[in-house]
Amino acid sequence: MAGNNKETFTFNSLPTNVEELKALPEASLDTPFKTVALALAALCNYEKDTAATLEMLDFLNGPEPVGEFQKQFYKDRLVGKQYKVFSFFEGATPDNNYTPNTPYVISVSDNPYSYPEENWATLYVQSSGADSLRPVKLRKKPSTGQWFINDIQCLTDIRIPKSADPWA
Repeated sequence: MAGNNKETFTFNSLPTNVEELKALPEASLDTPFKTVALALAALCNYEKDTAATLEMLDFLNGPEPVGEFQKQFYKDRLVGKQYKVFSFFEGATPDNNYTPNTPYVISVSDNPYSYPEENWATLYVQSSGADSLRPVKLRKKPSTGQWFINDIQCLTDIRIPKSADPWA
């Protein structure tokens, strides 16, 4: 894998449970791009149904389920700030309170440094509320050829939605 690739994914609806997630063609997880797109699509459901979202993330984590530290990390980053995840989808901006277009479209990219060693990758997504690309780290399971989430590092703070900005 060389780098400087970009793949775009379109979802007519976002998954609300692990069965819906597994029914998507990207659930083959045969590229790290597909896994990142699914992870962000799944995280959009966090505030609606945390348990179902964590079940989807368990699937995307592969042989290692979501741990207590990760659960707390998601809670700290997303409760009251669900807009962060939607900011990665086309059409979402601070001005429209990060309301994405439908169908939901997300682009995932790599770069020449995305594959530091065999079976590891760091891919990137762009938030409309941030100036730089945000990383997601993945690990490949050689026996299946599937890519799984290792660390979702893209959930740091971004510009707040216009509706929440007292200076807007």
